[in-house]
Amino acid sequence: MAITSANQLELLQTAEAVAREKMIDPSLVVEAMEESLARAARSRYGAEMDIRVSIDRKTGKATFTRVRTVVEDDELENYQAEFTVDQAKQYLEDPKVGDQFIEEVPPVEMGRIAAQSAKQVILQKVREAERDRQFEEFKDRAGTIINGVVKREEYGNVIVDVGRGEGILRRNEKIGRESYRPNDRIRCYIKDVRRETRGPQIFLSRTAPEFMAELFKMEVPEIYDGIIEIKAVARDPGSRAKIAVISYDGSIDPVGACVGMRGSRVQAVVNELQGEKIDIIPWNEDQPTFLVNALQPAEVSKVVLDEEAGKIEVVVPDEQLSLAIGRRGQNVRLASQLTALDIDIMTEAEESERRQKEFEERTKLFMDTLDLDEFFAQLLVSEGFSNLEEVAYVEIDELLVIDGVDEDTAAELQARARDFIEEQNRKALEAARALGVEDSLVEFEGLTPQMIEALAKDGVLTLEDFATCADWELAGGWTTSEGERIKDDGILEPFGLSLEEAQDFVMTARIILGWVDPAELAADEEAEEDVTETEEAEA
Repeated sequence: MAITSANQLELLQTAEAVAREKMIDPSLVVEAMEESLARAARSRYGAEMDIRVSIDRKTGKATFTRVRTVVEDDELENYQAEFTVDQAKQYLEDPKVGDQFIEEVPPVEMGRIAAQSAKQVILQKVREAERDRQFEEFKDRAGTIINGVVKREEYGNVIVDVGRGEGILRRNEKIGRESYRPNDRIRCYIKDVRRETRGPQIFLSRTAPEFMAELFKMEVPEIYDGIIEIKAVARDPGSRAKIAVISYDGSIDPVGACVGMRGSRVQAVVNELQGEKIDIIPWNEDQPTFLVNALQPAEVSKVVLDEEAGKIEVVVPDEQLSLAIGRRGQNVRLASQLTALDIDIMTEAEESERRQKEFEERTKLFMDTLDLDEFFAQLLVSEGFSNLEEVAYVEIDELLVIDGVDEDTAAELQARARDFIEEQNRKALEAARALGVEDSLVEFEGLTPQMIEALAKDGVLTLEDFATCADWELAGGWTTSEGERIKDDGILEPFGLSLEEAQDFVMTARIILGWVDPAELAADEEAEEDVTETEEAEA
C-alpha cells in the first residue's frame, strides 16, 4: 500500500473520524499514523535507521526522512543513525556534536504485514489517548457522587458504566447483600481514581462514610451552603450510622434541618442506603459532652476522659448497659469511631466496685509502709492522698485538717514516709548499678531512682542510650493499625511521664551530649512560632 496523492486526504479524514468517535484530539491520531508509517519504513530500510514520518495537517502528504546525528568518536555505536564529526563534514558545514543531517527518502510500499503492524500501532496510541482523557476527566471527581448504569457483575464485583468510562464497585464496597442486574441504575461515591498499566481505574463505593456525607449534602441545602457542617460520620453499612453536625447559624437547628419536614430529608438518604438507620447527633467541642450525645439513646451518668491516651471511661446506670453497648457492640463501636476515642463502658455498680478496690489498695499501702492502723490509713485515703510522695512532701497544713492529727503526728507521718521513700530509692539505685547503669544516667536531672532502675532493666544504661530513645518509647503512646488503636507501652509510663516530658528529657540529653546545638534549636522554635502566627493571621 503506497501513500499516493489519491489517498493523502483520506488519512486526515480517517484521523478526524477516529478522533470524533473516541472523543480525543485528532492530532493524537495523526501522530499515531506517523509513528506507524515510520515503523513500516524502518522494516523496509533497516531497523537501525532513524526514519521519521511527517504528515502535513492540511494536505495529508506524508514525508519520509532519514535522520543522522553527530556524536563523539568514542560514542559512535549505531552507524546507520549516527556519525562522527569527520564523517559529517561531507554533508554539513562546520559540524558539531549534536547536529543532525536530515535527508528525504522515498515512501515505502506497505505490504500486508506492515499494514497490519501500522494498524496495531494506531489502535494502541488511540487506546492510550482514550485512557489519558478518561483519567483527566475523572481524577478531579474523586470524592463526589456519580450516577451510573450496571454493565455486568464479575466475581461479586460490579462493573458500572459512568459515561466516558467504567468504574468498579468491589464486593466489600457494596451495602450488605446488594445485588444488581445489567442496566440497573446505581449511585456511588468515587473513592479513588488511579492510573494503572491496564488503564485508569475508577474505584467506587457505597459503604464509605463520605458517601453518606455527600448524600446529606445533596438533600440538605444548608449543608451545601456551608451553614451546617458535617463534622464526623461513622457507619455500619446497611445497618446503622451516626452523623455529627454543627450549625454556624444560631437560628438553625442542625439536627432538625438534616431530618427535614416529617423526616423527608433523612428518609431520602435512608432509602438510598437500603434502610440504614441514621442517628443525627449535635457536635460539641467538649469531648465528654459530644460522647454523651454520641451514645444516644443510652443515658450516661458520668464521663472520665484521659486525653493523653485518647481513652474515655463512661459510667451508665445498670439497666442502660445493654442499650449503651448496642447489639453486638454496635452502638459503642459507632460512638468510638465518631469521637475517635477508645470507650470503656461500665455500670455504676462496676465503677463503685472499682473505686472500692482502689480505696482498699491505697489503705493497705499506707498501713504497710507507714505502720498505721486501718482507721487512720482510711482517713488519709478519704482526704485524697493516693501515694507516699503526697504524704511526704505535702505542706504540713494539709495534714492538720485531718481529724485527730496534730503537728507532732503530721511530722511523724512525713518522717516515716520520707524514710520509706529514701530506702526504696537506695534499693532501686543499687539494683540499677548492679545491672551496669553509668553515672551519666544516674546524675541526669529529673530521673528518679525507680525510673533509672526501669530503664536499666530495659537495657538503657548510659546517657547515650537514653538520648537515642524515642519519646513514645519512654512515655508510651497509641498507634492505629487497620482502623484499630493499639497501645504501645512506655518504659517510664508507670511513673506518669507525659509525652511532652519525654520529649524534653530526650532533647536535654542530646544537648548535654553535644548532638544538638541549643542556638539552632531556639532558632527553629522561633521559625515555627512565626509560621504559626502567620497561619493564624491568614485564618
